[in-house]
Amino acid sequence: MGSHVMDLTMLKNNFGTEKMRLVWDDKARMSAQLQVEAALAKAEADLGLISKEAAEKIVAASDVELYNIEEIAAAAAASKHSLMATISALQVQSGNAGEFVHYGATTQDIVDTGMMLQLKKAYNYITEDVNTVIVTLAKMAKKYQSVPMVGRTHAMHALPITFGYKLAVWLDEFGRHRERLEQLKDRVFTGSMSGAVGTYASFGPLGSEVEKKTMEYLGLHAPNICWQSARDRFAEYASVLASISATMGKTGNEFYNLMRTEIGEIEEQFTKGKIGSSTMPHKRNPAAIEGLASLTPAVLQSVGLIYQSAHMEHERDAMAWRLEWIALPEMNTYVSYQLVALKAILDGITVNKEKMYENLNLQYGLLLSEKVMFEVGEKLGKQTAHHVVYEASMKSYEEKRSFGEVLLEQSEIAEYFDRETVESWLVPEKYTGLAEQKVDEVIQALTKKGYLTAQDNG
Repeated sequence: MGSHVMDLTMLKNNFGTEKMRLVWDDKARMSAQLQVEAALAKAEADLGLISKEAAEKIVAASDVELYNIEEIAAAAAASKHSLMATISALQVQSGNAGEFVHYGATTQDIVDTGMMLQLKKAYNYITEDVNTVIVTLAKMAKKYQSVPMVGRTHAMHALPITFGYKLAVWLDEFGRHRERLEQLKDRVFTGSMSGAVGTYASFGPLGSEVEKKTMEYLGLHAPNICWQSARDRFAEYASVLASISATMGKTGNEFYNLMRTEIGEIEEQFTKGKIGSSTMPHKRNPAAIEGLASLTPAVLQSVGLIYQSAHMEHERDAMAWRLEWIALPEMNTYVSYQLVALKAILDGITVNKEKMYENLNLQYGLLLSEKVMFEVGEKLGKQTAHHVVYEASMKSYEEKRSFGEVLLEQSEIAEYFDRETVESWLVPEKYTGLAEQKVDEVIQALTKKGYLTAQDNG
């Protein structure tokens, strides 16, 4: 049983995924810290700081399955120290090698490096799910490449686009997120093993070698210098996660609006037995879409905590440090859910092409005013054409009359153009510019970067 939405039995699957929760639970945290202690012992044995026999015993004792986490948690609460109870338990489990447990390290070396191991695993899950979303969006963008719909600016009808084009904008954004994830790897996934104030004093002249070898065993990078008071690596990771979440929050909000009864251009999957309201039986609410969009503000707040954790006092303190313990599990868990939810929404979405077409023609042809202006401008000049078409547009809008009819009432237009010509300008699907071409260009660019294959291109 839990008390946080990530752990509540009734709610946890709406706020996170099981695989991501397991990355950050008690067992995973302790396991990562024990892995660091084991790697440290092996590195020190390699360099002759402790015996190989002692290292072997410490490594054998560093199996999380050997410990009762509840008992260690109780001891930690009594000592008011987050790691000492674990060190003591490892010392006992290591027998006569226990004196060499945690040899030369400080608590933050173990906790920070352990968290980096957890974060790296979380990163791999996030990257896998981003890859899946990219493939899904690419296939959908190609499928709806030529389906015309209203493009909206300031929430109002603007010009025609295609649904595939809208999806390709998000696809391109996800491509940049994937690139950011790739670029941060070498900077972020770096451990620490430098002692109490980061000077390696407790390890002697071999300090840098101890750190380097420890990180090699763990699959992490070794830093140039201690980073106990430099938290920019977590901040960089958090910023990229925030950008990914922001895209998904925006996407969810857009779908939410397109699903409105009055717009009705898309609908999230509705399965038998799904209930939209406890009191209105007819409701088919955008439940999954709302869930997707709702988590972005929570992620952004977590990022704020990470940036606050950068304010370390002197060489380190625990006031700022503990904020990362709150924020990193939360943001990874929320984003993990968002990625899985977005994939499911895309897979099950209903695209109402007929409603899209109906909305294209909702304003008596006014959606094509730009097209008309440029055509008329060939004869009258662009600025004069803007004035003439503006007057006709306002009249059509206010009188709720056919834009084409009003245009032909303008002497400046009737002098040069006949009805057939004017009506040919007012066909929405013929004025989508390079929308279809841009879908292909985005897919080609992501294929070139290796984020898509030929099979993914629809």
